[in-house]
Amino acid sequence: MVELRGVHKSFGALAVLRGVDLRVEAGEVTVIVGPSGSGKSTLLRSVNHLEKVDRGSVLVDGELAGYRRAGDRLYELREREILRQRTHIGFVFQNFNLFPHLTVRQNVTEAPLSAQRRPRAEVEELATRLLDRVGLADKADEYPRRLSGGQQQRVAIARALALEPKVLLFDEPTSALDPELVGEVLEVMKDLARSGTTMIVVTHEIGFAREVADTVVFLDAGRVVEQGPPGQVLDAPRHERTRAFLSKVL
Repeated sequence: MVELRGVHKSFGALAVLRGVDLRVEAGEVTVIVGPSGSGKSTLLRSVNHLEKVDRGSVLVDGELAGYRRAGDRLYELREREILRQRTHIGFVFQNFNLFPHLTVRQNVTEAPLSAQRRPRAEVEELATRLLDRVGLADKADEYPRRLSGGQQQRVAIARALALEPKVLLFDEPTSALDPELVGEVLEVMKDLARSGTTMIVVTHEIGFAREVADTVVFLDAGRVVEQGPPGQVLDAPRHERTRAFLSKVL
């Protein structure tokens, strides 16, 4: 479903990703943990070509992300084609990124209407179902400023689901929330995981990783140090660097 092969990315002289290999199968939940500055968000953003990789390749459902191959060379896709690819990759950002001038319902319906050009009646019905799924059916006509942080993030999840993506990416979805609001967002994410949604999650919520992840990846200094089932990586890590990190966050 999602595969990174030898991915490198630098910002100037700073190497952020150093030969990352990662494979996520359809229906799996992969959780990426690691210290700040380890390259977690950059890795996530490379999946939908928000960051262009310097070397290596990213494939989603067998299709190169952001590029086409002609012989031995890669050529970047046109913006329209990149946007088409992104409709198959839902992204939930740390700071919600809702449109403040649109209602909750309009935030959810905007992309299916404008990017996918689906019938309005179909999209309105979908938005109603999704808002009910995230527990916000009664907030459909509110504006984001009238919602709590946890509610805004749940709207952001509904908005990502509205495109009916092949994979959902979460970039530290609870880190901007007050502690008492974290649980409501994690419950929605757990429900998605139980339903078989393919998810790649960057988070510091180790308990969430332990409960729902199929694979936990520990990333440090732009490299995959360790990956495997939660019981192995979190409870019996093989690498000293993994043990040192977990001793500070558990």
